[in-house]
Amino acid sequence: MIDSEFKVRGLLFTVHYPRSNLLTFIAVSDIHGSYAKVAEMLAREISFDALIIAGDLTTNGSPREAEEALKLFHQFGKPIISVAGNMDPVTLEPTFESMSSYVNGRGIIIDEAGFFGVSGSPFTPMNTPYELSEETIMERAEAGWKDVESARWKIFIPHAPPYKTAIDRLLSGNHVGSKAIRTFIEQHQPDVVVSGHIHEARGVDTIGNSQVVNCGPAEKGYFVTIAIDNQITVEVRG
Repeated sequence: MIDSEFKVRGLLFTVHYPRSNLLTFIAVSDIHGSYAKVAEMLAREISFDALIIAGDLTTNGSPREAEEALKLFHQFGKPIISVAGNMDPVTLEPTFESMSSYVNGRGIIIDEAGFFGVSGSPFTPMNTPYELSEETIMERAEAGWKDVESARWKIFIPHAPPYKTAIDRLLSGNHVGSKAIRTFIEQHQPDVVVSGHIHEARGVDTIGNSQVVNCGPAEKGYFVTIAIDNQITVEVRG
């Protein structure tokens, strides 16, 4: 059955949504304006239950730009779960809140999966638009956790990756992730942690029983799939 048709860059996409007993989520981060590239990827994947945006939808973009991007992604008829990144100005938060399930310092539950997150990043030498103290990051993570404690599966979405892992390392070898995020994961052990921010550190690591993933920049076609059945399978794609 055809669920929808729409155009991206003048190309007509016919989208079918096959049924599945699995819960499947697609996660992207660091889109930085490459909205058509993400839409093309979603049209290829098609069988997913929600889209996770782990920050940096824009590069210092306007509310109008963010609204148009989210409208494009909404054409797939799936829920959008989001946090802002350090390059998304705080002025975009009302747009994220009105056009997605914005989980910055809060949580939602879809079926048996709980989603919560933290926007922005720790302070950087670049003084980017959305930066927070480690103390504030921890406060927001704890607040979101309280909303999803009853969920069977818990998926944490901080834009910044946890400190001193394979997914927060610059090309220089320096680790620049969030120490608060790492401490939170060690204490609470969410099932999956979905992040971005450090473009060159795309990949998967573990902290205790938590799978932690850096989606890599969606502007390069990278994304992550999260499949939930009796266990969670995380795959870096693109």
